[in-house]
Amino acid sequence: MIRTVLKSLGRKYMDVSLRTGAGHIVRIVERPGLWMDDATLAGFSAHLRNIAARTLPAGALTYGVFSGDKARMGDVIITLVCRADGTPIAFNALAIMQIDTVPHPTEVLHLGLVMVDPDERSKNLSWVLYGLTCFLVFFRRQFRPVWISNVTQVPAVVGMVSGMFSDVWPGPRSDRRTLNHLLLARQIMDSQRHVFGVGPDARFDEDRFVIEDAYTGGSDDLKKTWDSAPKHRDARYNNFCADMLDYDRGDDLLQLGRMDLAAMRTYLAREVPKSAMLGLLVTAALVGLRRVILPAIHWADSRKSWATLRPYKDSAP
Repeated sequence: MIRTVLKSLGRKYMDVSLRTGAGHIVRIVERPGLWMDDATLAGFSAHLRNIAARTLPAGALTYGVFSGDKARMGDVIITLVCRADGTPIAFNALAIMQIDTVPHPTEVLHLGLVMVDPDERSKNLSWVLYGLTCFLVFFRRQFRPVWISNVTQVPAVVGMVSGMFSDVWPGPRSDRRTLNHLLLARQIMDSQRHVFGVGPDARFDEDRFVIEDAYTGGSDDLKKTWDSAPKHRDARYNNFCADMLDYDRGDDLLQLGRMDLAAMRTYLAREVPKSAMLGLLVTAALVGLRRVILPAIHWADSRKSWATLRPYKDSAP
């Protein structure tokens, strides 16, 4: 694990691996379309298609990482979970969206497409597939809050996102919709529909944050009936989705929230298994080395120049 992380220090983008307490190997790869060669990228994409074939044997997804477009692989962070023998069993394709906000653009991490081999479900992979990458990105950004988005009709996922992140809207336990929620949602629906496979004709209800008739833009095979949608153990989320969404039409919720210090504390305390805690913290520390530790070392060393800063005693004219 440490060797993989140290090798990534010289790269611009994240490529780290760690072992979980369950004996799985997790690899997180940032923007592989920008730095992987064609052969390596093709092999990596094959892992994703193999998992998809196991999950949707009769379907064929046509958007995002399945579109065959290398440019799309340049705007994603892939979390790939394999058995100890290297067999891929699950992945999350988290999309990086640049939202045109004032005064500065806002980066939003879309939780994206999650698929798990049917034989590997109910093995506590949600902390890896939904929160791990956001946690590492938050750590690397020097604990600056990171906005996340999620589009789903699955009550179990709605509840998981609501419990893992801060200020999530909408949800049965959400306090209020802020102006930031509304402005980000409008921008996402105006310019980012292709990220989650929603067609241009789908209507967005700003009051409820519901995308009506959402499965018309390449994600058709992901549409679920109410009976087939996995339920949450807390009935409030099941009732909330049943009241908000028309499953015959194919509605989705657009959830927005943040990974911040409060969410990080909740994630570490409630989601991460104790057997995986040490490996996660070591990985986070090494991922943050370039952004947190190295700048502090450079700043403290008064003998060397750094960007526009010059040594205190510089003999140069």
